Amino acid sequence: MRVGFIPLIDCAPVLFAEVLGLYERHGLDVELRREVSWSNIRDKLAVGLLDAAHMLSPMPLATTLGIDSVNVPMIAAMTLHLNGNSITLSNGLWREIEEAAPEHVGDNRPAGAPLDARALAVVVARRRRDGRAPITLASVFTYSSHNHLLRLWLASGGIDPDRDVRLTVVPPPHMVAHLSGGTIDGYCVGEPWNQQSASLGIGRIAASSRQIWDSMPEKILGTTEAWAQQNPKTLIALVKAITEAGAWLDEPANRPEAARILSTPRFLNVPADVIGRSLSQPDFHIFHRQLANFPWRSHADWYLSQMVRWGQVAPRHDMRAVADRVFRSDIYRAAASELGLPCPLDDRKVEGAHPDPWIIPTNGAPVAMGPDSFLDGSVFDPSTETSKTFKQQESNHG
Repeated sequence: MRVGFIPLIDCAPVLFAEVLGLYERHGLDVELRREVSWSNIRDKLAVGLLDAAHMLSPMPLATTLGIDSVNVPMIAAMTLHLNGNSITLSNGLWREIEEAAPEHVGDNRPAGAPLDARALAVVVARRRRDGRAPITLASVFTYSSHNHLLRLWLASGGIDPDRDVRLTVVPPPHMVAHLSGGTIDGYCVGEPWNQQSASLGIGRIAASSRQIWDSMPEKILGTTEAWAQQNPKTLIALVKAITEAGAWLDEPANRPEAARILSTPRFLNVPADVIGRSLSQPDFHIFHRQLANFPWRSHADWYLSQMVRWGQVAPRHDMRAVADRVFRSDIYRAAASELGLPCPLDDRKVEGAHPDPWIIPTNGAPVAMGPDSFLDGSVFDPSTETSKTFKQQESNHG
């Protein structure tokens, strides 16, 4: 079978299932295919040139809703990774912020704290007053966690993402070149492309995904709904192999070896020390712990609510059903049962309600979970939010 990936650290479970011989152990013959963009991943899945892929969490929701250029029902069989994204700004934009809002940068910025988006708002206002071009910020795809995280960060500073800045799309491996060339002023992307800009001295990391939405679901294992229905045993075997690879990657002793292998030209083709710096950050890359592989339907609910908030999809009454159709917790539960792994008792949880580590009951032993706070302090309760048609969601620019 053919499994696609984009060169990012969070594709590691898909790659290491091959490296560790786990595909073969589970009776699978897998050909890994490196792709250049998320639209390539989507299109090749849709027409059957790929059977499964490392995929953006919101993408199968968009294709199933028919709001993307491809209208093909797709599913998320498991989550591959939590956290791992950051927002990086160019040196030039950072200097503008230092000049316009010095109270938010330098010694005035608490160590380890994200850049307050209100500092960027000052630059936005100054550029508008002076008749200058708006700030251009990139994410990796329209229907991506990156786009929604970037919007959440901007809105926290009073910036309207659709009116005050220019948003564009750039494939992850091209972000550094676009920032260096000055075609964009900043971006939100997964690693190692933030650390790469920092190591080259061409950009500054303003905020990480942990600081915007801690324990956020980054990528999923995606396939078409039709392929999943036609190949149920193969899909469960695939989930099992990738889950075991994620557990191996979460062992601290394995991270240096993981960085070395990921750095090779076949995979990320980035220096091992750049990848290693990202992998060494506490809880910045979670591949298996904290029920990371469970495809929470409340994650799907949240992404759908953001699509409504930002005008990507019209409000509709069946959003909960769409989330259930796409985020297939039943498939993951079947695979986890065969591996003897615990699963939560419910498919949904309240998002953003845990500023500190917490414990969740499962069908086995309780599991330690990480914080899941949102930057703006919001709490998303799917039991109330998804009972609406989303017509009462805040307006697009709220």
